[in-house]
Amino acid sequence: MTPAARTDIAPEQACPIAPVVDIVFSRWTTPILWALHEYGRHRFVELERRITTITPKVLTERLRRLERDGLVERTYYPEVPPRVEYEISELGRSLAPLFAALAEWSVNLGQVELARQEYDSKEQRPGSRRN
Repeated sequence: MTPAARTDIAPEQACPIAPVVDIVFSRWTTPILWALHEYGRHRFVELERRITTITPKVLTERLRRLERDGLVERTYYPEVPPRVEYEISELGRSLAPLFAALAEWSVNLGQVELARQEYDSKEQRPGSRRN
């Protein structure tokens, strides 16, 4: 039986990077990690200002998840008023080569856009239905 024909393999075993993608590339995780890696420690409001399209609720949820995953460290200062700062952890910093490789690959985004336009133009032609 060929590996492709097997159905008893869990998806995360069939594709070992799937769990990594789930952790690192969810909707807001990448911009948060990128900001903390590139610009250092941030307070909540500073992150909110830097990532302008994220809601406070979602930012809170993502920061908690990143802290739980060990990618972000949260420091609470018992001052008046209390202060909380977030920074990327060593584990989070270990993703830097991955982000650097993706940043290098981003030069291909123009080609992706051209491919999309070509595909979309074929889809709009009469009689060019895809299965």
